[in-house]
Amino acid sequence: MKPILIRGLLALFALALPMLASAQQQGLEIDITGGSAQAMPIAVVPMPYQGSAAAPDTDVAAVIRADLDRSGQFRTLPERDIVERPTRGSEVQYPTWRALRQDFLVVGRVVDAGGGSYRVEYELFDVAKQERMLGLAMTARPNAMRDVAHQMADAIYEKVTGVRGAFWTRIAYVTQTGLGDSARYALVVADSDGHNPQTVVRSNEPLLSPAWSPDGRRIAYVSFERGNSAIYIQDITSGGRELVSSFRGINGAPSFSPDGRRLALSLSRSGNPEIYVMDLGSKALTQVTNHFAIDTSPTWAADGGSIYFISDRGGRPQVYQAPASGGSATRVTFEGSYNADPSVSPDGKKIVVAQGSGNVYRIALLDRSLGSPRWSTLSPGSLDESPSFAPNAGMVLYAAREGRRGVLYSVSSDGRVRQRLVLADGDVREPAWGPFREQR
Repeated sequence: MKPILIRGLLALFALALPMLASAQQQGLEIDITGGSAQAMPIAVVPMPYQGSAAAPDTDVAAVIRADLDRSGQFRTLPERDIVERPTRGSEVQYPTWRALRQDFLVVGRVVDAGGGSYRVEYELFDVAKQERMLGLAMTARPNAMRDVAHQMADAIYEKVTGVRGAFWTRIAYVTQTGLGDSARYALVVADSDGHNPQTVVRSNEPLLSPAWSPDGRRIAYVSFERGNSAIYIQDITSGGRELVSSFRGINGAPSFSPDGRRLALSLSRSGNPEIYVMDLGSKALTQVTNHFAIDTSPTWAADGGSIYFISDRGGRPQVYQAPASGGSATRVTFEGSYNADPSVSPDGKKIVVAQGSGNVYRIALLDRSLGSPRWSTLSPGSLDESPSFAPNAGMVLYAAREGRRGVLYSVSSDGRVRQRLVLADGDVREPAWGPFREQR
């Protein structure tokens, strides 16, 4: 059985790929490994602090630049090439930015807001039209300045592209420290760029398959702390958790429904791994599949009416789709002999998978938006897995092996920009991109 399918089945008896991680309290480093000449040029001018109190630690403009670069849709002007530094629209000299071949310009400043808070005022301009596209201000405490910067990047991204930004979101991943009897595992939640990591679960036994609830308040995951696999739901705000599935055999691959009221999962309670749906209120189970093959890795369609999953019923693992209430399954993927770990875009038109050929596994994207299916490869590695769409489907997070090190990559959905996010001292695995966050 192939390694990624084993992982989808819980890597039973803790035979998951090695995760030799440490120091999960450190931020994730970002290493840009690609770029795009087609991306839109944008200059984000440094935003100085103009108050009388201590300056904030966060460089707001730098965070915005990193976010926009990571999307693949923008190419920011390096700070060293920014020859003028306006802080408001009245100071902008458009000929300068036209000479620098910039399509868009962002300027702003940070001022005191009273009570120890800061106020960030910023504007977005169309250089060719010499028009202001956006002008907003946001106030935050010092420890929330990165949140403000991500929300600003989201607003800029949406204003230019017409697509909601996904920078002010979170990711979850699993780490392991030590080996053998000394192994320790952690489920970590961090900002989408890897900063502000917080450990929400610690365990002496393997943790697998984190899955976010649609409101971003809970994470379902698999634990082996009871000896056999079991599925828990962790409330990341209160710290409370609930055991929801501990049947005999496999309990794996949890996935929240779009309304958060149901959980799809893979169970072998009847002897063979099948897809089930659990009502989280009553804990009642509905069996979705009934086949002698291995069915695992369920993920919901956006309307909640059907479930995508992996099955080897055709001889090799492929993506299938079946009604969430149960019924006949339809095969979705045909190109490639091995397609696993599906993540589906909100509109259902794109599916990203771990596609295998021999002993090589790469992240591939199936685009059905133009009618006939089209495939593209997003990763160049030899053992890439666990792809997870950003909630706007503009980027994909996935896990890879580089030598003895496990790393995370973020790649734009068009493959233009790929960035490595690695813990400084170790490995990470099992990434999952969280939902949009609602501003309060």
